[in-house]
Amino acid sequence: MAQVSSLFVTRLYRARLAERGAPVDAAELEASCYAIAEDDEAGQRWCAENGYPGYTSYASLTDLPWRFPIFADLVKVLDAHVAAFVEDLEFDLDGRAVTLEDIWINILPEGGTHASHIHPHSVISGTTYVAMPEGASALKLEDPRSARMMAAPARLREAREEMRQFVYVAPEVGDVVLWESWLRHEVPMNMAEDERISVSFNYGWG
Repeated sequence: MAQVSSLFVTRLYRARLAERGAPVDAAELEASCYAIAEDDEAGQRWCAENGYPGYTSYASLTDLPWRFPIFADLVKVLDAHVAAFVEDLEFDLDGRAVTLEDIWINILPEGGTHASHIHPHSVISGTTYVAMPEGASALKLEDPRSARMMAAPARLREAREEMRQFVYVAPEVGDVVLWESWLRHEVPMNMAEDERISVSFNYGWG
């Protein structure tokens, strides 16, 4: 009897923020994102100079949990989710911890995209979703083996999710999605008239 196994699995964690820790008020978090974006002149300037659609605090602010208490509350909840994901991944941490390195805001307007990329030097990356209007783009994840599939035919449209070369995750407000930082991902064009707001983060080991 032939046997087919799945090897070298890529794990994806998805949950509601409120499943681990105190609820984070989505309306307050959204208002805080807008307030920070409005005051962050350095971030606005970086976005304009680098052709970034909308706004990100990635290149300008490194202390969101210190500036706004709701971000400190958010990090406490994220820590619990990341700990659960790390346990699932069966990492041997050798007595060291996986801890937050960066956390930043993303406000993507209609027509905005975020090109395919990875997060080098981190272990776990993720996003929680603050505003996802109807038509807002999903998170697109790429099979990490794609560059090595030189002569492989395309997968069937109805292929099982674990067999696809790209997987689209359509999160809802209050969701948290985690993946290992080497996994290539992107945000396709936002087709919603309203802005898509998320908070992304990296965790490192050390």
